[in-house]
Amino acid sequence: MSNIASAFQNKKAFIAFLTCGDPDLDTTAAAVRAAAENGADLIELGIPFSDPTAEGPVIQNANYRALKGGVTTDKIFTLVKTLRQDVKIPMVFMTYANVVFSYGAERFLSACSSIGIDGLILPDLPFEEKEEFLPLCHQYHIDLISLIAPTSDNRIAMIAKEAEGFVYLVSSLGVTGTRTEINTDLESIIKVIRQNTTIPCAIGFGISTPEQAKKMAAISDGAIVGSAIVKLIEKYGTDSPKYVGDYVKSMKSALQELQ
Repeated sequence: MSNIASAFQNKKAFIAFLTCGDPDLDTTAAAVRAAAENGADLIELGIPFSDPTAEGPVIQNANYRALKGGVTTDKIFTLVKTLRQDVKIPMVFMTYANVVFSYGAERFLSACSSIGIDGLILPDLPFEEKEEFLPLCHQYHIDLISLIAPTSDNRIAMIAKEAEGFVYLVSSLGVTGTRTEINTDLESIIKVIRQNTTIPCAIGFGISTPEQAKKMAAISDGAIVGSAIVKLIEKYGTDSPKYVGDYVKSMKSALQELQ
């Protein structure tokens, strides 16, 4: 069983996203630990990029703050290596293909493997071009996690068939960010995913309240939350880990009601 699968074993997974280095790497480390201690089942770590096309303003601004603060991919690798001394839940990187290319794909994935990263999400990598990274991901035992969007239409079955780790189902059109309601017909998309793969499917983009998380996890295997956590970090800065922990606890307890 892949390490990522353990996040979903006999439970609805709560997946937390944070941008590394916002406001600084020490705060990121403390926030990751707070999330893990309060029930997060998997952590997505965002490696900042200067042109994060899939992100809404909240995460875009976090990217800019982190880059302005001098964060680098190497510093993030060091952060993860340190976190892995006590954080046992699966961790994946979410970044852009350009970040991996400019670092050197083999060097990047080899480093991911050595520090204990379990998967990689590249929102700007079209499914048809994933072969550029897939052989190296397999070589270093990193799951290349696929996104399925409401616009994927007739490609849903194809993407699901080849999916690894978990399927990241994008709840609605557009960029990341909190939304008051999610109206996409996700159940029919999940039906197609279920017909084509046995790996878990988690829903992200737009989830911010325990009610939304519970609603999304009820029809899938878990809920992914990014912008709402990044907002807390923006608001409270170096004091944010406590608030992140409390927030994760409230989200996780909503999902536990489904078990």
